[in-house]
Amino acid sequence: MPASIPELQQRLAEQRYVSDRGLAVSLFIALKLGRPLFLEGEAGVGKTALAAATAAALGTDLIRLQCYEGLDISHAVYEWDYPRQLLELRLLEAGGPLDRTVAHQALYSDAFLLKRPLLQAIDPARARPAVLLIDEIDRADEEFEGYLLELLAEFQVTIPEIGTVRATERPLVILTSNRTREVHDALKRRCLYQWLEYPSFEKELAIVRVRVPEASAQLAAQVTSLAQELRTQDLYKVPGVSETIDWVSALVALGHDRVNEQAIGETLGVVLKAREDVDSMRGGRVSELLARAAGRAPGGA
Repeated sequence: MPASIPELQQRLAEQRYVSDRGLAVSLFIALKLGRPLFLEGEAGVGKTALAAATAAALGTDLIRLQCYEGLDISHAVYEWDYPRQLLELRLLEAGGPLDRTVAHQALYSDAFLLKRPLLQAIDPARARPAVLLIDEIDRADEEFEGYLLELLAEFQVTIPEIGTVRATERPLVILTSNRTREVHDALKRRCLYQWLEYPSFEKELAIVRVRVPEASAQLAAQVTSLAQELRTQDLYKVPGVSETIDWVSALVALGHDRVNEQAIGETLGVVLKAREDVDSMRGGRVSELLARAAGRAPGGA
């Protein structure tokens, strides 16, 4: 456990995650108080990456639950291995008359319990607390949100056949939302809250330099400026930091140490994910984009 906020930032930096103090403070408090951390913001600003970096920085496991419409308990928490239970029942029956209590204890035991991410995270048998990432909770149904309330409040789940399973060591729970819909207040009240903005030019450039160290200083600055400029445009899908990193990586792979109109035109599909957006940037828009980006970057990079 990091002893201070600067130490936490340093550990994250060692995992190539650039954190400002505000985010580090929220994460530090979540660790100290054992409270879930709810991260909300646009796609691609580093919410999911924070969970992975935190797990690595703490030297523990990352357990990820990817949310989607229709997510249910059998995929998120647990289910019973019915084929193996049926086979076990036949073996028990072959041994003679069955005692119902003995059969129940044999069939509904840990050996036949398939533990999904939420149960894995609070498993009392865990040797060390995990980082539990509940990713894109806004994509799950409201009914699933309701199920999470017990877990986030008490770090326990109830399994009818065997009773309540409670964590002996609380995991660090990080929930993310791209705000495709509003998450219920009852869920947010159980969490600490942090909104992640698109980063400033300086912070995004620092992220790019850390994540793509092989890129030239000029290329990193130019592409960061271009990404910042693209976010001011009327686009169907605004690029996130992950797209900036991919764009720099792609240009490095093509042997560029700086950008030009041709390089931008050839790689627009790396940073823009909608046909309409790519088409809108063709032709003279690329020259305009380059000129505006040059004025945005310090020193006219």
